[in-house]
Amino acid sequence: MERICVTGAAGKAGRAVVADLREHGYDVVATDLAGPGVLAADLTDHGQAVEVLEGCSAVVHLANIPAPGMATPAVTFQRNVTMNANVFLAAATLKLRRVVWASSETTLGLPFDDAPRYAPVDEAHYPVPTSTYALSKVVTETTAEHVAAWSGIPFVALRLSNIHLPEDYANVPSYWADAASRRWNLWGYVDVRDVAQSCRLGLTAEVTGAESFVIAAADTIMNRPSADLLREEFPGVELTHDVGEFGTLLSIDKARKVLGYDPQHSWRDHVG
Repeated sequence: MERICVTGAAGKAGRAVVADLREHGYDVVATDLAGPGVLAADLTDHGQAVEVLEGCSAVVHLANIPAPGMATPAVTFQRNVTMNANVFLAAATLKLRRVVWASSETTLGLPFDDAPRYAPVDEAHYPVPTSTYALSKVVTETTAEHVAAWSGIPFVALRLSNIHLPEDYANVPSYWADAASRRWNLWGYVDVRDVAQSCRLGLTAEVTGAESFVIAAADTIMNRPSADLLREEFPGVELTHDVGEFGTLLSIDKARKVLGYDPQHSWRDHVG
């Protein structure tokens, strides 16, 4: 079995990714700062990053402070950039065949206090960091480009939307009365099981260099037509193509085409 290291393995996405990879026949080294069944490692230390990747052929790197506001802005930036650089440089030193890692939808301008230039927002709506968290991801995407060029290793950045577990969907109806409550990311979300799918596909997709992909659900989290939401909250923002009645306003077209990403899960499967 091919051995894959998953960092951030005790987190929301990490647990799903580890389970999915094992279900698909991979041998997984699961690492995090702490947690049941994980190899404890602090990836802000380069030596520990090398050690956890040793013997693996690829890495799915999810370990980071996962959102703004969980630590001070400076700490968020410093820890994330340091962890990411250490993992990327360790991968290059060890000549891994692939790096898949968690970037963020925030690199595209979220939260949208200012209107997006157009919708659906795609990979070209970048870089628009509005927090040190988002900036840490932009810096890391730039780092990935250069390390990929030096090493020849393909790097796959997944600009993940707001991750939902199945149990989170019970709260979805509470969003519907106020469209403004979720306008911050154009009413986007992604099921954790589809995050796991995207990580697995990223390990084998035919990519070279460093590529980035928006990863979201196929629909919005609202029960109203997407075009109506956009007109109400962002009047004047052009809808560049028909997205269907409830289609996502975070474009997943590139992920569909290049990765073969096909989101299988929706809040609609859980809310009556």
